[in-house]
Amino acid sequence: MTDNTKRNHETQQAVAQEAVITLFEGIHTISSELRAAIIKNTQLRQLKRKHRLLDTGKVQQSIYFIRQGAMRSFYLDSHGKESTSWLLFEGDLAISVYSFFGRQPSFEVLETLEDTSLLVLSYDALMRLYSEFPEFNYIGRVLTEHYYIRSEEKANELRVYNAKKRYQHLMSRRPDVLKRIPLGIISSYLGITSSTLSRIRGNNNA
Repeated sequence: MTDNTKRNHETQQAVAQEAVITLFEGIHTISSELRAAIIKNTQLRQLKRKHRLLDTGKVQQSIYFIRQGAMRSFYLDSHGKESTSWLLFEGDLAISVYSFFGRQPSFEVLETLEDTSLLVLSYDALMRLYSEFPEFNYIGRVLTEHYYIRSEEKANELRVYNAKKRYQHLMSRRPDVLKRIPLGIISSYLGITSSTLSRIRGNNNA
């Protein structure tokens, strides 16, 4: 790594760390000691598209804050077919809650869909921060509740909404999704076939 490349990486890492700290400060005031500990224990990783950060049967060792790029989580059914469970973008956490917090082999795969920059915090470092800084426990609880609610929301959409409504809801939240994510992955995320997605898009554009 050249000096210029190293400096550029350090600058990007500092920007990513400040973005995450700002996110945390929106939940609870952060002391200067906690700020310093977060900076000390997080590192920036820059990955190419289609990189797998977690495979089925592996225990997730780190939590990832997406600075730039897109990811998905997916699982394989008994026939080996991929089903996308999450689409993740800038500002999201990439995590298999079951594997990371339960220390269990994952049922999911975490994969980048674009060239992606991530801020990485290991499980061991997170546990130390929880132990040393009570306010960070509160921040972690609020973030966990947020993602649990999102998970319930998606499950309820699959139970209650028809295919058109699911598509419209996704577009209202992520209008850029069609430009960034392959249609086959979008249809899998919505729990519909590619032909159904094409028909819905055609009707919307008519």
